[in-house]
Amino acid sequence: MIEAFYKAKSKAGVIMSAKLLEGKVFAAKLREEAGKRAEAIRAKYGVNPGLAVIIVGENPASQVYVRNKHKACTELGFYSEGIEMSENTTREELLAEIDRLNKDEKIHGILVQLPLPKALQPYESEVLEAIDPLKDVDGFHPVNVGRMATGQQSLLPCTPHGCIRMLELADIPMDGANAVVIGRSNIVGKPMMHLLLSRNATVTICHSHTKNLAEITRQADIIVAAVGKPKFVTADMVKPGAAVIDVGINRIAPKKLVGDVDFDAVKEVAGAITPVPGGVGLLTIAMLMQNTVAAAEMQLADK
Repeated sequence: MIEAFYKAKSKAGVIMSAKLLEGKVFAAKLREEAGKRAEAIRAKYGVNPGLAVIIVGENPASQVYVRNKHKACTELGFYSEGIEMSENTTREELLAEIDRLNKDEKIHGILVQLPLPKALQPYESEVLEAIDPLKDVDGFHPVNVGRMATGQQSLLPCTPHGCIRMLELADIPMDGANAVVIGRSNIVGKPMMHLLLSRNATVTICHSHTKNLAEITRQADIIVAAVGKPKFVTADMVKPGAAVIDVGINRIAPKKLVGDVDFDAVKEVAGAITPVPGGVGLLTIAMLMQNTVAAAEMQLADK
């Protein structure tokens, strides 16, 4: 394994058995990659990769995410455009703004920050499908989902793809591994299944109707927890030495976040584990930068 990507931590003087997969280390590597690819684009085409983020309404959490995305773009020298639209924005106004960005050659990636205000939520699918698939840096457009499922080149969902890149950089084998994904959402669970399959893992996807869940997870070399339940994965569900990737973020107190994995217990069994906070979440923006570069490369190659 590449020990540079691991950092053993101690708690109360006891060394944890699992290797800690720290998101900041992997995110730094992925941003560095994106920066080098952006430099190559500037050298060849004389343009910067461009990302536009649309935020509708005044959701405080969304505003933080948008600021972080703009900061990441600035640090890498990307062109960044933030479009703030009022809570009362209509469906037609939002679709018109997406159409404008689809036609703007400075913009290579478009992201609509979710959740949308309640009045627009019934149109969420229509809004996401209005984005040009070549500019769909969230990887949610049905064209990109279909291409991913059939193993074709596409823009991939940032969080699942970040998990895959983490496993690759940490030299955790996926080829031939038994992998269990807990959760079947369109955002994490289903794309995670497809991406693990593309790395030749044998994948089982589990959900709320799965029977004998612990028996299944105990067979896994890799567990990806994306179920949205605090500390759902316990130590008795994990095979000794397994890699445990925790995608969950659950607020259990005003200033207390925990994942879907009982970290303190599972770290004594697992071979490698991601913390929450400080794990997978830090990779999402890094992968958004990677997707923006990939989108620019595809669009500029056609010119």
